[in-house]
Amino acid sequence: MSRNSVRATYFLLALFVVVLDRWTKHLAATRIALYAHIQIIPGFFRLTHTENTGAAFSLFAESTAHWKTGLLIGFSIIAMAIVIALLWKQSRPLTMTGIALSLILGGATGNLWDRVASGKVVDFLLFYVKHYQWPVFNLADSSIVIGAGLLVLEILFSKPQAKELPSDSSSAESSSVTGS
Repeated sequence: MSRNSVRATYFLLALFVVVLDRWTKHLAATRIALYAHIQIIPGFFRLTHTENTGAAFSLFAESTAHWKTGLLIGFSIIAMAIVIALLWKQSRPLTMTGIALSLILGGATGNLWDRVASGKVVDFLLFYVKHYQWPVFNLADSSIVIGAGLLVLEILFSKPQAKELPSDSSSAESSSVTGS
């Protein structure tokens, strides 16, 4: 597989995440009234249409600072540029790192799209147990978290690369140069 084919595969995966995220957010926004709920699994999961003006998990959502949206957009663009650069360097097809970066890129693009278009992100997935609940999120958030998790797994469980040992002739040369 050529380097360009590898790149295309990773960027197509990111595009798939963006399209799926846009579609599900559209469905949630048009079929569920703001703050309304649709019970899916009683006592555990429901669809809830909310709009988040903050960062992930509604961080900074209560802030009224006028620069908040611009800062979040700027941070997203910088993060996406870094991820694109890392993806561009990928040369092997379907590595865990490449898939993880593609998921992160797709998720970041999906949320950036919302933030640029309206200053807020549509969230609709709510998991809870009794009165304990996870913050409402969307598929882009899920994609970013899964991608980050894959990167952590890659770091924790990847086998270290074996360092290339010098050949006998080069070690003999270094011995004669150093006088050993």
